[in-house]
Amino acid sequence: MLEELLTPVVAPIISHWPGLQPYRLQLAIGFLVALVWLLTVLFNWITSRLIQHLSRRGSAMNGQVLKAIRTPLRLMIWLLGISLLIEILSHSGVPVSKAVGAELRRFGTIIIIGWAGLRLIRVAEEWLMSPARGGRKQLDKTTADALGKLFRLILLILVGLTLLQSAGVSISGILAFGGVGGIAVGFAARDLLANFFGGLMIYMDRPFRVGDWVRSPDKEIEGTVEHIGWRLTRIRTFDQRPLYVPNATFTNIAVENPSRMFNRRIFEHVGVRYSDVGRVKEIVDQIREMLLAHEEIDTHQTMIVHLNRFGPSSMDIMVYTFTKTTQWVKYHAIKQDVMLRIADIIEQNGAEFAFPTQTIHLAGQDEEPAFAGYPGPGEGHNPS
Repeated sequence: MLEELLTPVVAPIISHWPGLQPYRLQLAIGFLVALVWLLTVLFNWITSRLIQHLSRRGSAMNGQVLKAIRTPLRLMIWLLGISLLIEILSHSGVPVSKAVGAELRRFGTIIIIGWAGLRLIRVAEEWLMSPARGGRKQLDKTTADALGKLFRLILLILVGLTLLQSAGVSISGILAFGGVGGIAVGFAARDLLANFFGGLMIYMDRPFRVGDWVRSPDKEIEGTVEHIGWRLTRIRTFDQRPLYVPNATFTNIAVENPSRMFNRRIFEHVGVRYSDVGRVKEIVDQIREMLLAHEEIDTHQTMIVHLNRFGPSSMDIMVYTFTKTTQWVKYHAIKQDVMLRIADIIEQNGAEFAFPTQTIHLAGQDEEPAFAGYPGPGEGHNPS
């Protein structure tokens, strides 16, 4: 074996310089290291030029694929060089079995191929979420993440089984043991399996995805979804605390997803004084006209502006409408604008908002009743 490795290069050199015969091992090792280094430099130069060429032509996906496999292929060159070096040393008296090089080459190749596969899956995952996919529909982060995890799991299982088979372990025995031992494992890890299947149901039913605002009326859960794992879902609450929820929890609770609302609702009661009863109809009509003309109000949704009830100290006008936006901050700005416009309408009609008041009738007195509590604006307060 040693002669086969040394003969093509070292033997001609030794034939010209017989004095180098005692150093033929050093010559072989030096030549091998130089060859691996030269191949690495040449490989880096070629791949760099290819990546630049693909980038100029707009083939971003091909460039990312080449970047993903570049490092594993470079490592493969060094793996082959190290395995050949071990085989050379095994013939020179070094206590290393020549089978070590072959085993290293075999197991290392399987691991490197698996590593390259994981990097390619990551590139494909980013490509699926990329908006520039040649007209194809962009996948959301949750779906792409689920597909990436599934293919990673399949790849890791295949690599693990291949390594076991290369090590001489019977795969059929492992599969048979998995069928019998799976029952015991299922009982021992039922909570873990419940979370796993809970995560699977989230990926299939998709009640929410990464980036959605969710909350539950059954649990104190509210915030933005940051990550959906196989066991836990991480939610960032509005006070910026991370909340880790086991996936099995979502199979037993109701979950609201406000991020999927089409509109946001404005629902208020406006109370005016009983002394302004003659102005109520005009106020109601003007509020309705204002909402119909408002650029941020969705007039295709339900709109109710009516005198709704007689309160203890006010006549209450119900204002029920929907905004076009669902953004939380913008919604409150629109709501503020609508409420200020309603206040202007009431003021323009010479009416006033009602305050909580009580009328006390004193027995045996014919004078005007006194007001207790808080009088309305412009009303006097009789201390008697």
